[in-house]
Amino acid sequence: MVEGSSNNIMENSPQTPNEKSPDYNCSIKNQPQPHANVGVRMRTSLRKYMSFVGPGLLISVAYMDPGNYATGITAGASNRYSLLFFVFLSNIIAIFLQSLCIKLGSVTGYDLARCCREYLPRWLNIILWILAECAIIATDVAEVIGSAIALNILLKVPLPAGVVITIVDVLFVLAAYRNDTSSTKFVKMFEYAVGLLVMAVVICFAIELSQIHANAAQVFRGFVPSKEMFDDGGMTIATSIIGSTVMIHSLFLGSGLVQPRLREYDVVHGHVNLNDLYDNSSDEDEKAAAKSKRDVEADYFYHKYKPSYQSIKYSLKYSIIELTLTLLTLALFVNSAILIVAGSSLYDTPEAVDADLYTIHYLLSKNLAPVVGTIFMLALLFSGQSAGIVCTIAGQIVSEGHINWTVKPWMRRLITRAISIIPCLIISLCIGRNGLSTALNVSQIVISILLPPLTAPLIYFTCKKTIMKVELPEEMNTEGIKGIVEDKDTKKRYKYLGNNWITAVIAVLIWLFISVLNVYAIVDMAMHGVQ
Repeated sequence: MVEGSSNNIMENSPQTPNEKSPDYNCSIKNQPQPHANVGVRMRTSLRKYMSFVGPGLLISVAYMDPGNYATGITAGASNRYSLLFFVFLSNIIAIFLQSLCIKLGSVTGYDLARCCREYLPRWLNIILWILAECAIIATDVAEVIGSAIALNILLKVPLPAGVVITIVDVLFVLAAYRNDTSSTKFVKMFEYAVGLLVMAVVICFAIELSQIHANAAQVFRGFVPSKEMFDDGGMTIATSIIGSTVMIHSLFLGSGLVQPRLREYDVVHGHVNLNDLYDNSSDEDEKAAAKSKRDVEADYFYHKYKPSYQSIKYSLKYSIIELTLTLLTLALFVNSAILIVAGSSLYDTPEAVDADLYTIHYLLSKNLAPVVGTIFMLALLFSGQSAGIVCTIAGQIVSEGHINWTVKPWMRRLITRAISIIPCLIISLCIGRNGLSTALNVSQIVISILLPPLTAPLIYFTCKKTIMKVELPEEMNTEGIKGIVEDKDTKKRYKYLGNNWITAVIAVLIWLFISVLNVYAIVDMAMHGVQ
């Protein structure tokens, strides 16, 4: 009986080909190949990631602007490599805050300034708008001064003329940038153009590093906390490093740059039907109709659009990954390179501590080689111009978001730029080199002081459930999705995407850390003056 059962099983079981069977190779080919599937998934993920490359490049510009140059040189000249830890820490803080910005912009469909207008009392929104405008102007002053000094050193352009020339980047923004529709074509072209300037800065500092002789072990040891950090006023300089790296305008920028890709996804996947919007237009003239389509689309996305849950799920993770990789590579590299160059060539050089940009150029040219000083100024020029472009966009986001300024975009950008250029022009004409250096230092102090009050709304918004929620479609299968709540009155389902308690605690601790550093910087400034 057992034998019969055995034979029966053998007869009914499928025959497995052996190595000599002609069907063996065919059988192997038809079997799923796990390695091939992994390769396909990797290629798909890489293509998806590449479609998100761009916003991180624009944001990274804020972390390598002219304000970072003088601070990095002072840190290297006074403490050698020990303050590299604070360069790394400031980048981690920046990544965390920028991730909150991406989250806020993705879930609400609004930038940080618009959220202030929508969700805060009018009086508080006006106060925050004034503070934000001061921060934008102070940031723009630093970009203008850096570019003007670089032009003066490289091309012998007089300082007043250099200040005026910096308006060129505004003309570029006026011509190229518009992000209020569902198409990301021109937005991506603009992002890549700014990315070229960023890569030029990276190349300049790669050349700088090739010209110095530094002990690699000492350099990498600088990224670890040590007692040397406290020598020679190290904590004061560390405060300046964090203040010049975690820039306010980048928070407004980061919360606004994520939206074009959300809109494009919703249009491509049918969550937003543009034809229905266009059909409501009654224009008869073809040219007028074409113009009205763009305006109708922009009006819808500004006043009525909310990102779908599908678009948020599609883009949120990749947007944060793209930002993290960009800041941890390009921005961290540039800021570290500035300090390493100074630490290897200007350490124990009294003139380099708190030196202005002219003195830095002179010392690098003298201690290393003239080409090193020239390349440093070339990097400063690229940084100043790219940072000026990004700051102009941030100024537009602030004015549109906080007060819904209805002036045409080109006029807004021109006014924002003029506000920063006029004081710099007056200083360069009346005071000259020393005046510009002092203005650069003061601008960094203003930015640092304004950081705590302008980051508080970001933490508040991303922790508030009523703001950080997204409506789910009725036909959507929500099985397996956690955190869904149904409104008893409307029967609508919502997914909450606010900060969990761990993220909220980290955000508050970072805010307190930045606030304490700012109080320390103010006390130090009162005791020793503006450095």
